[in-house]
Amino acid sequence: MNKEDCFFLGKIVKKYSFKGEILVKLDTDQPEIYEQLESVFIDLKGTLIPFFIEKSQLHKTELLRVKFEDVDTEQDALALIKSELYLPISFLPELEDDKFYYHEITGFTVKDVNYGEVGVITGVNDTTAQALFEIDRGGVEILIPMNDAFISKVDKENKVIIVNTPEGLIDLYLEEEE
Repeated sequence: MNKEDCFFLGKIVKKYSFKGEILVKLDTDQPEIYEQLESVFIDLKGTLIPFFIEKSQLHKTELLRVKFEDVDTEQDALALIKSELYLPISFLPELEDDKFYYHEITGFTVKDVNYGEVGVITGVNDTTAQALFEIDRGGVEILIPMNDAFISKVDKENKVIIVNTPEGLIDLYLEEEE
């Protein structure tokens, strides 16, 4: 299994007991849908290794308490701390029409209702306070906030996202090139 075929589920943040249990900080708005998993992939030194789950349950709100098969001691659990967990993309729940996962929209064309065709999404920058569409327009990168107020329509079938950005936002990026 390759990371490209998976999505980041969370990170092991600490051990929970002396019996090998660990706590995973989940990267999701719906932690309850990942409570009954049979297995996950753990990134160990750059390789995704399958780990089978003996039992798991939500702990507080965004933590998942997990007992893996063959992880039976405190030392076994400590060896996994800070490791990242992944699941195959096929495990992601289906979203409503106007909602999307970041990986789904790479390659979509962005059109602005006033400006016209802006460019093609190359990725999403979610390291800032607000996630940004990273758009390539003939070699020029344009960043548009992924704000519900700006997104008019998501057309998954035709791979187009229609936005309505504030006047001048797109021009800011293009003026720098002139």
